[in-house]
Amino acid sequence: MSETYTPRFNGIIGQTKAKRKLDFYIDSYEKAGLIPNLLFTAPKGCGKTMMATALAKELVKDGEVKPKRYLEVNCSTLKNVKKFFDEFIIPHVNDRDVTILFDEASEIPQDVEMAMLTILNPNPDNRTSFSYDEYTVDFDFRRQTFMFATSEPHKVFHALKDRLDRVDLEEYSYTELGEIVRINLPEVDFAEGILAEIASVLRGNARAAQKMATKIQMWLDANGGYSFLPADWKDLMYTLGIAPLGLRAKEIEILRVLRDSRDCSLTRLGSKTGMTPESLRRDYELYLMNQDLLEISTSGRNITKVGKDYLKQYELAEAA
Repeated sequence: MSETYTPRFNGIIGQTKAKRKLDFYIDSYEKAGLIPNLLFTAPKGCGKTMMATALAKELVKDGEVKPKRYLEVNCSTLKNVKKFFDEFIIPHVNDRDVTILFDEASEIPQDVEMAMLTILNPNPDNRTSFSYDEYTVDFDFRRQTFMFATSEPHKVFHALKDRLDRVDLEEYSYTELGEIVRINLPEVDFAEGILAEIASVLRGNARAAQKMATKIQMWLDANGGYSFLPADWKDLMYTLGIAPLGLRAKEIEILRVLRDSRDCSLTRLGSKTGMTPESLRRDYELYLMNQDLLEISTSGRNITKVGKDYLKQYELAEAA
């Protein structure tokens, strides 16, 4: 089938499947005034908040000219269910037309999560009530739309996830990352092929692409001109310490340890690098494995042939 969607999200690069799904919900909302409560999932920096915000702007019913009010809540600020109702639900949601994004949904406190199970309980009327202290609050999902976003969906209570319709964002291709850089620098003339080189160090992260565009603009401001050439990119990589594939210094250190230690245990790797096992697993190993630089077996961790070749080329370049 054709990968098409309406122009609603034309300002957002990539995420074709998510756009198509959200287009379907917007079409339904325009007629019926109702969409499911949603859960946006993706790694950090891949556009969860951006997509949710873009969706909220499109929630306009037939006959109306503007969308509902849009609120963003960082879930780490939701300390308990009392504060949730006293400081948020009663003043901002009760008897109002509003779209709410609960960002960092993995940080929702347990008692607030339990309340949300009742509030978001699916039913044919698309309405619920929740009593707390002296309050009884009616929720009407034709008036209130709940959205959640997280980079750690496994930490969201399974019963709450079951009440939400999940929108998984896709990994960005090099072409899409390069395009994000380009649209953030509309007046810059990029040499042929250089956007793909830039994209290769961005670790699949759209936010990193925006930040890189800022650094390129700073480079051009300091050096003059509107053209960004291979020599400029080489110099910028050297100046900022950018390694091929965007590897961090600690990741390169891990590869060096593994090159010298076959079947290395996580404990030994931690002692050699000064990192905790949890930090190694969560912050470093996943990307190295994604790039086929590291492999894990029952006997331990090892550098791959690709990893050895990477180190060889990296160290030759460093010595030059």
